[in-house]
Amino acid sequence: MRAGWSGEAPITDVRASAFTVPTDAPEADGTLSWTETTLVLATVAAGGLEGIGYTYADKTNASLISGKLASAIKGLDAFDIGACLQQMRLHIRNLGRDGLAATAISAVDAALWDLKAKLLGLPLAKLLGMRRTEVLVYGSGGFTSYSDEKLAEQLAAWVERDGCQWVKMKVGSHPDRDPERVKVARSAIGDAGLFVDANGAYARKAAVDLARQYVELGVLWFEEPVSSDDLESLQLIRRLVPAPMEVAAGEYAYDLDYVRRML
Repeated sequence: MRAGWSGEAPITDVRASAFTVPTDAPEADGTLSWTETTLVLATVAAGGLEGIGYTYADKTNASLISGKLASAIKGLDAFDIGACLQQMRLHIRNLGRDGLAATAISAVDAALWDLKAKLLGLPLAKLLGMRRTEVLVYGSGGFTSYSDEKLAEQLAAWVERDGCQWVKMKVGSHPDRDPERVKVARSAIGDAGLFVDANGAYARKAAVDLARQYVELGVLWFEEPVSSDDLESLQLIRRLVPAPMEVAAGEYAYDLDYVRRML
């Protein structure tokens, strides 16, 4: 704990900035295409220190954070993160909890935890509590807008240059070509683990059929074969896909109530 610390840290300031970053080339997944992405950075100050958190969202989130969310938590104790979350959720009740409001709250939540760690003079990992000292990573990209050559080059570089044991590619824009693209990826990465992510692009029957083809190519992870909102289809696909493939979803879960329903 910092020398001279009194045990309380009223929040004195909440700010946000938006940064739009162009991609190096057009990118696309199974349901969306883009040429830029927007990062919204939240800053929360207390006790002479600042914590930062961020989200990927629209630039309008910066106004929501520096306006409504700031008014909800200014003056509260930065250590009482639960109370801060409760007040932010109350203040966005009429805006709806999901989508932009949820991502704005998540950025402030991350900033509060960063700030609390700094106030205590601890690494955030220590404050949250670690179960392990290192975490393996996978490379994620392989956009459907890429040529086969660029797909192979990107995935192979993650394995050969960066030491990734797994890579993930996007599928779903052109389902009739997806098996061939997966073959290209498999050839490029050798025995490394291969994941595919459809971002909810497939219909139920197509997802099951393609899963059977993908597992023959060593795909171990099938993310959002159908929309995460279609829990009935997700359950069916999970039962029907061949072992050892896993089915994943939840990227667009905005609150614990949804996660409970999904589980």
